[in-house]
Amino acid sequence: MKFALVNNKKKEATKGAKGICPVCGSELIAKCGKIKINHWAHKKSSECDPWWENETEWHRTWKNNFPNEWQEILLPDEKTGEKHIADVRTKHGLVIEFQHSHIDSQERISRENFYKNMVWIVDGTRLKRDYPRFVKGLKNNLRKTNKKGYFQVNFPEKCFPSAWLESLVPVIFDFLGMELMDDPNDLRNKLYCLFPKQNKRKVTLAIFTRESFINNVINGNWFKKQQKQNAKPLVQNKIKKRRESTHYYDPKKGRLVRKWRF
Repeated sequence: MKFALVNNKKKEATKGAKGICPVCGSELIAKCGKIKINHWAHKKSSECDPWWENETEWHRTWKNNFPNEWQEILLPDEKTGEKHIADVRTKHGLVIEFQHSHIDSQERISRENFYKNMVWIVDGTRLKRDYPRFVKGLKNNLRKTNKKGYFQVNFPEKCFPSAWLESLVPVIFDFLGMELMDDPNDLRNKLYCLFPKQNKRKVTLAIFTRESFINNVINGNWFKKQQKQNAKPLVQNKIKKRRESTHYYDPKKGRLVRKWRF
């Protein structure tokens, strides 16, 4: 946990400090060492937010792209009394959850139903097989649509972890993690947003930079883009008579390559 309540104000962990948990109200102590990032921990074992997971450097780096006042926001359900801390909640009402560890389907569904207007950002570097499968799957399953930056993915199970294919909200995969890529054309420099399934075999994928995503979230344009997408269905490029065009990513060229089939 990055913040605790100290004199009823959100404060980051500093050595020797004590605070109060905004969820359960129990005492927190600051953990400041050389191995883990500075964080708050419960002084005694406590039944707090069951959705909370230990933060990695990846978590903290992503959260720091947004103002402190948007981070770790307590959201209660007035009807049931249930309450959880969202990783980020913008002033426009969008919740962003950063997921590094494995999450079971029941918890994923519960979070999506609780937060409703949300998007996942998933650490695609946790399992070594995920990125190679993604690149291999795109070569034969990616199709351009009538909207720039949006693609149709056939057989998405060949590209993405099956645990995320049934999500009811957008899921953004970050295959870069904490690495630094000197090659600007490396595919890992982009984010890959998987939208909820339109049918059993096809899904819509948007590809964009981290900078554009962060800026669109901060200025509220993320909502406008999603509303436009939902209002107008995406269609594949028209197939020419006697031949069809397919597109696939060439990692060496760092771009989509058109392949003609007669």
